[in-house]
Amino acid sequence: MELSTGTPTSKTGPTPHATSAAQRFAITGNAVVTGGAGTLGLTACTALLEHGLRGLLILDMNPSTSDAEITDLRKRFPTAKILTAKVDITDEDAVDAAFGDAARDLGSVDILCCFAGIVGCADALTMPPSQFRKVLDVNTTGAFICAQAAAKRMVEQGTGGAITFIASISAHRVNFPQPQLAYNVSKTGLLMMKNCLAAEWARYGIRTNTISPGYMDTILNEGDGLQEHRRIWVERNPFGRMGVPGELTGAVVLLSSEAGGYINGADIVVDGGGIVF
Repeated sequence: MELSTGTPTSKTGPTPHATSAAQRFAITGNAVVTGGAGTLGLTACTALLEHGLRGLLILDMNPSTSDAEITDLRKRFPTAKILTAKVDITDEDAVDAAFGDAARDLGSVDILCCFAGIVGCADALTMPPSQFRKVLDVNTTGAFICAQAAAKRMVEQGTGGAITFIASISAHRVNFPQPQLAYNVSKTGLLMMKNCLAAEWARYGIRTNTISPGYMDTILNEGDGLQEHRRIWVERNPFGRMGVPGELTGAVVLLSSEAGGYINGADIVVDGGGIVF
């Protein structure tokens, strides 16, 4: 492993800070957001565009499920180039091709936010190993495949970049009351992967970080079968409620902008204080 020297001519030299805080939080360049058609991913896409993102590739297994929302984004941000691609992030050839297309069609790949993931609750005594493998393949291996594809473009460009994995409070504690061994392990793996890549890729000017959301009030956490779960989650949180998608965007913008220029290998927990218990 080779580390950067940190000299002004290196990729990790001091950032020439903008003159105002508002400018430091401006988003420049182009981004790829995996799982970008989901509620959290779309909310992050909107925030990046609001802060000046000029090009966006929404990578998702089913981008058509959010056609209306994506059309609205194109209307709200007419000067931004917004593309979509239907891609399985566990397919390295398809992912590499998608990132190649993004670099060509947008001009560069500067930001990667990995929201794609699956849950899968099952008792550890009866869970088939195939289910365990699938969760890790999507959540951990899939995130690495995307990060590697993004980093290759960033290194080729010579301009550095920002990679943000969406981990979870599940990487910090055992969830209750639902049993989700595979999910918890997969998200814990993201934390160590973030550390390793932060060390390896810093010399290229690539910052790698994670965000660990708490329980978010989205359609994935709704339904009659989850009413008791939601009550328990809320009772065990100092804020007394679940989070809303927009409450993740501050961390997303920070880690994607010049304001986060010296943040590398960090994990930002956004959970209302849930993991303090």
